Amino acid sequence: MADIIYNLEGGTYLNITNKCPCNCAFCIRSKGEAVGNAKKLWFDEEPSFVDIKKAVDDYDFSEVKEAVFCGYGEPTNAYENLIKTAKYLKEKYPDIKLRVNTNGLSDLINERPTAKEICENIDVISVSLNEPDSKQYDKITRNIFPGKAFDAMLNFTKECVEQGNEVRMTVVDVIGKENIEKSRKICEEIGAKFILRSYSRGR
Repeated sequence: MADIIYNLEGGTYLNITNKCPCNCAFCIRSKGEAVGNAKKLWFDEEPSFVDIKKAVDDYDFSEVKEAVFCGYGEPTNAYENLIKTAKYLKEKYPDIKLRVNTNGLSDLINERPTAKEICENIDVISVSLNEPDSKQYDKITRNIFPGKAFDAMLNFTKECVEQGNEVRMTVVDVIGKENIEKSRKICEEIGAKFILRSYSRGR
């Protein structure tokens, strides 16, 4: 079994799936088997909730202030396990802040609205904006929903903002200054916080 919980630059992360509807040109998964203190983040078999629960029980969260759903896959691709794990963590550690790093395509992946339930169980929603328009977004993310993904991602993000959660939108610093500024404007219009991520650091 690959690592389900790992640490990276002082943060605690939960790797609950390797499935993802995107194959982003800049994805950190293409760099190696793992990041941080993880030895392996690629699963031979997708983890069940029992596997994830055991990893949570075996890990010392007593000093952890924030835990992030972000591994070598899109967390909402394991939607039921994501929600179950978030609820379980909140039961065990009521003061912990939970964040999900997502591509924002959960509604397309799960074929139903998901923002409300996600926001009810997870405190911070960080959405990968990636590019400021649909054509460029499809090109760089190489997603399985071409022509639909960009608008679905924006709609999901708007719904999360409407729920009152802390919502971030991120881009990687390799898309060029002009597109970074266009992306910043989109975030401002939606009401999300803009984050510029470092490609070289992998976060």
